[in-house]
Amino acid sequence: MNFTDLGLSPEVLKAVDEVGYSEPTPIQAQAVPFVLMGRDILGCAQTGTGKTASFTLPMIDILSSGRAKARMPRSLILAPTRELAAQVSQNFEQYGKYSKLTMALLTGGTSLAEQERKLVRGVDVLIATPGRLLDLYERGRILLADVKILVIDEADRMLDMGFIPDVERIVGLLPKIRQTLFFSATMPPEVRRLSDAFLMNPKSISVDPPSSAAETVSQVLVKIRGDQKDKRAVLRTLLKSEDIASALIFCNRKKDVDIVYKSLKRHGLSVAALHGDMSQPARTETLATFKAGEVPLLVCSDVAARGLDIPAVSHVFNFDVPVHAEDYIHRIGRTGRAGRSGNAITLALAEEAKGLDAVIQMLGKQIEEIKVEGVEPWSEEDIPVRGRGGRGRGRPSSGKPTSSRPPAKKAARPARAKKERAPREATPAEPTVQTPPPSETPIESVEEVKVTPVALDGPTGGAVVKPKPAAAKPRRRASKNKNGTDTSAGEASFGEHTPAFILRPVKVA
Repeated sequence: MNFTDLGLSPEVLKAVDEVGYSEPTPIQAQAVPFVLMGRDILGCAQTGTGKTASFTLPMIDILSSGRAKARMPRSLILAPTRELAAQVSQNFEQYGKYSKLTMALLTGGTSLAEQERKLVRGVDVLIATPGRLLDLYERGRILLADVKILVIDEADRMLDMGFIPDVERIVGLLPKIRQTLFFSATMPPEVRRLSDAFLMNPKSISVDPPSSAAETVSQVLVKIRGDQKDKRAVLRTLLKSEDIASALIFCNRKKDVDIVYKSLKRHGLSVAALHGDMSQPARTETLATFKAGEVPLLVCSDVAARGLDIPAVSHVFNFDVPVHAEDYIHRIGRTGRAGRSGNAITLALAEEAKGLDAVIQMLGKQIEEIKVEGVEPWSEEDIPVRGRGGRGRGRPSSGKPTSSRPPAKKAARPARAKKERAPREATPAEPTVQTPPPSETPIESVEEVKVTPVALDGPTGGAVVKPKPAAAKPRRRASKNKNGTDTSAGEASFGEHTPAFILRPVKVA
């Protein structure tokens, strides 16, 4: 099959031919015809398989008819990172050179004024990261009521970076009737839930099993008994011994990117660094020099693991075992692209054994282990024991107790607890005191002690009136009760401030 069999226009076919492609990749061959038919797409394919062209090529033909209105883009492509968004825009520039489509790229770190000017003129294709898009929407600079095609690229990366709430909000602002193209390298449950919510009767396309590496990439593992300093020494040895055209060196943390970069530079290697704390102009300049081959080595964080289409990358070094096993696939997917061969080398300390096991379990096979001269590999006995407190707690297995709690304290615990419980064992003998019967309530017993007999002027003729122990509480202020007895005398004994419980009406026996 070639591109002419996919139903694309002559203008697009001409642009594809000039780029140098003659045969579509499997994801392109399956997705392009259904996108041209207007179907929703659920695509699952690893990086480097041509996913971007599988939606950019048919979108160019679909959008060729029609005209965009001011501040109302006709299509929207959401990408998790600036680099991936820039990669998508480059695809539209390459394949849409013979089509009169307008395009805008909305990412952080660039001028808002220039982006607003493009939106005012009207754009057919809007490529954006979620944060910048919502920023412009809240400023009233963009309307999303005319979006006909929505593309969510690298959905699993959106999930990892915490963009899912923003994506859900953006989708809620779009028209209900639209075409949605949903692409992801992996399909965890949360991503599957989103696809079910966003898509309508989609065509599912899965080129390779999720979390599988390209067959053209050779994967090897180097186990290093030591620390980060020893690992940097091994990295330098491999960089000097391997036939490297260009290489990406991945670290888990930004500060480690700086440390490895300075170490390699100090030892005379031509290297650059890339991570998320760099300004957008600096990131763009660094990528440009690396793509041009001016700098053969690029130390980077996972911000560069997606969306970098650099065919000349011959090697990928995992200086750190990735925290998430899925990131291993995205990292090594930067080499061996479009059928080329590539090499992926992972360096692992004993403390990274857990992450390494997760990667091996995801791949479903062991990674070939190689030995470097002068480097001693670690064994199972060197793996740190992880206590209940989390990663890294405990001691290496050396015959010593792994818990920091002294054994004497453990033995003393039961005796101390028994001594505290001893007084409570005698308490059952206490309930020998008889509780008063219901008629002798605490309130009435108080009345017997504290209420002094008072001589009253009234119908009793000066007789002394004593409150009866079992008598019911008098009614509220009233001259007579149901039996005709005057109750004013009982109330007068309290003066003007009769307690509320005395005033409560009760039935007199």
